[in-house]
Amino acid sequence: QVQPVESGGGLAQAGGSLTLSCTTSGPFSSLQMAWFRQAPGKEREFVAGITASGRNSDYAESVKGRFTISRDDAQNMVYLQMNSLKPDDTAVYYCARLMSRNQEVQRRPSRFQHWGQGTQVTVSS
Repeated sequence: QVQPVESGGGLAQAGGSLTLSCTTSGPFSSLQMAWFRQAPGKEREFVAGITASGRNSDYAESVKGRFTISRDDAQNMVYLQMNSLKPDDTAVYYCARLMSRNQEVQRRPSRFQHWGQGTQVTVSS
């Protein structure tokens, strides 16, 4: 399954937490992974990314300190732990993969080769 598959979306209250999961086929240790999101009427935006080595990660300013991206190469999984959720976090969240061992996290959607179908996250106030 080259196309990433996301899970874990749903409804949360403001201030609450959700964890998104994503799996894709390997070679997983050669993949840079990222989460993007798209709210209605807005462009898709970068949320968080992690390099293939797992040594480097990067976040959008709007989620820094609240969201954490992590990976488990043994399980071919990447996670997005989302804490202190806000209504502005409401969006469809997409997992994306890039075959690259580059140590710089990519932020541009056009760099990513395969995308999941997305999972809805809705945060109520």
